[in-house]
Amino acid sequence: ETGDARKRSALPSFGKVMANTLADLADGDERIVTITAAMPGGTGLDHFAERHPDRMLDVGITEEHAVTLAAGMAAGGMKPYFAVYASFFQRGFDQLIHDVCMPALDVTLLLDRAGLVGEDGATHHGVWDLASMLPVPNLTILAPRDHGELRAMLRWTAVKNGPCAIRYGRRPVDLSARYPAPDDYVPGKWEVLEQGSDVVLLAVGS
Repeated sequence: ETGDARKRSALPSFGKVMANTLADLADGDERIVTITAAMPGGTGLDHFAERHPDRMLDVGITEEHAVTLAAGMAAGGMKPYFAVYASFFQRGFDQLIHDVCMPALDVTLLLDRAGLVGEDGATHHGVWDLASMLPVPNLTILAPRDHGELRAMLRWTAVKNGPCAIRYGRRPVDLSARYPAPDDYVPGKWEVLEQGSDVVLLAVGS
């Protein structure tokens, strides 16, 4: 109403939480390596690179190559994580199906800016990834409600074996004080957050 810019959130972005959590996991697992397609700052992987500079690869604006590179690394025994904007991931859809999911390789996709992203405009809205990935075989799709659940999901990916995609929005959310993430996180299991009697709301992600 005043024309003044709104203050930025005091919360860290989903990307920064992802990168710091992944860096913690990488401290104890030398197989973990990250990949970005010319978006280290936007995805948060610049924070990961501060602690593990030799395990973050920037392949430039080549999302297709990034997915197949991750597949090759997984086939060789590594645990690759590819961080990319959800809107740009569609460039690697063919490689996701044939190179990662059909052979069920241990690749994790980190899809940042899923959903509507405001001033970035229509080209950056991550509105196609969920619908396009649902029919893909062997792929687990996760959507954290907040920072705490994102950390829990990343810890789960560190012990799972197979293709996985985690999609999260641009706006940071932290509901951990009211809805703490379960220690024994299991994908595909609904969690009841509030009890009621007249309506049921099913929520995915934040």
